[in-house]
Amino acid sequence: MLVEKNVPLQGCNTFGIAARAHTLVRVQAAQDIHALLAEPLLAQQPKFVLGGGSNIVLTGDVQPLVLKMEIKGRRLLAETDQAWIIEAGAGECWHDLVQWTLQQGWPGLENLALIPGTVGAAPVQNIGAYGIELQDRFHSLCAIDLGSGSAFELDAAQCAFGYRDSVFKHSAPRPDAGQPRGLGLAGRAAITHVRLRLPKAWRPELGYLDLERKRQESGSPQPSAQQIFQWVCELRRAKLPDPAVLGNAGSFFKNPTVTPEQCRDIIARDPKVVHYPLADGRIKLAAGWLIDACGWKGKRVGHAGVYERQALVLVNRGTPEDSVTGGEVMTLARAIQTSVYERFGIRLEPEPVVV
Repeated sequence: MLVEKNVPLQGCNTFGIAARAHTLVRVQAAQDIHALLAEPLLAQQPKFVLGGGSNIVLTGDVQPLVLKMEIKGRRLLAETDQAWIIEAGAGECWHDLVQWTLQQGWPGLENLALIPGTVGAAPVQNIGAYGIELQDRFHSLCAIDLGSGSAFELDAAQCAFGYRDSVFKHSAPRPDAGQPRGLGLAGRAAITHVRLRLPKAWRPELGYLDLERKRQESGSPQPSAQQIFQWVCELRRAKLPDPAVLGNAGSFFKNPTVTPEQCRDIIARDPKVVHYPLADGRIKLAAGWLIDACGWKGKRVGHAGVYERQALVLVNRGTPEDSVTGGEVMTLARAIQTSVYERFGIRLEPEPVVV
């Protein structure tokens, strides 16, 4: 267990926001968490689990004990007639895992290529792109209770996956408030390993218009998983900035859902609104289109800006020496929320965790 004091976090978050951790513990094995909990001074501190920092906005120095998850390793855990079950450490790079599975001949994750962040953060956010969410390929995960030190496993149902949501993003109800103690695990657990189920009866997922266009351009009626992987990488690179070049946290707002009646009302005023019907009858609206329609593309607040190619992405227009602040990012985000609500009556919800 490696414990560090006053650690710079600018290189630990993809926005490139300058901040520091009062105390940081590098977790390279599950045993490091057990060792930490055996130290009374460390065990009693509030804790913040940090993966690749691709989905956070730091608004100041982090006072809770930062657990930097760096557990590596990936393997084929089991194979059945129906699927391959793979396991990866929480500190593995998500995109590297996608590439590795395809190299092994195990398709299924190709639509999720180039999503920044670590494997351990994937179930927290229930990451998704181009018609696939993590829950569609999820098998189970291993975690450690940060209070008791007990190891436990969760299946998909226990993770309570939703749209960019899971049990790890919710706090447990307070018994002292007269509510039963629930399974909300925000701040209470650290994921150490994630297991995915990749079905052998694979078929291409081409539900998104951009992928269907790629298929038509290629003239391939049945593209391979590797082809889809390459198309997704091309599409993401064309639309989204590389965090290594221009700091950002990916899509900053969730795509809102509305009733058919609400959608018809918006279409009556703005016929070009981008929308998608969902299986439950509700309609998903493209948050990027709503923001762009309000004229935000390319606008700035201090060093925080709206990306010129995709209004859904907020970016760091500062420099390493004079970086954007979390306050600037959130001021811009709130201004966008107000603007969209005033025009469309839609409240946009941020995706990143604000610390």
